[in-house]
Amino acid sequence: MNINKICILVSSLSFFAYVATYFTSSHMKDEFKRFGLENLALLTIILEFMGATGLMVGLIFKPVLTASSLGLALLMLVALIIRLKLKDSIWISSPSIFYMCLNIYIFWESIK
Repeated sequence: MNINKICILVSSLSFFAYVATYFTSSHMKDEFKRFGLENLALLTIILEFMGATGLMVGLIFKPVLTASSLGLALLMLVALIIRLKLKDSIWISSPSIFYMCLNIYIFWESIK
């Protein structure tokens, strides 16, 4: 298995875990309330699920991989901007930075 596939699996499985956590823990719902975005929480979760699914499908159909990785990178960019506006620490913001960079890498590799 090459590094690209490992990155795709890590990102995809992580986003599936985030989606599951939203439905099994109150922490993520509380975070959306803190952000003032509780009305966008379900949409965000749906986008994460679609992105994670798209990464897996993208292992077979490259255009889906390209679109999904770009979408997840943009979603994480928005998450980072929100965290910066709330003056969250770099430590708290690090998951959004990591997944944004990971999906930018996946996107870049998919357009080569």
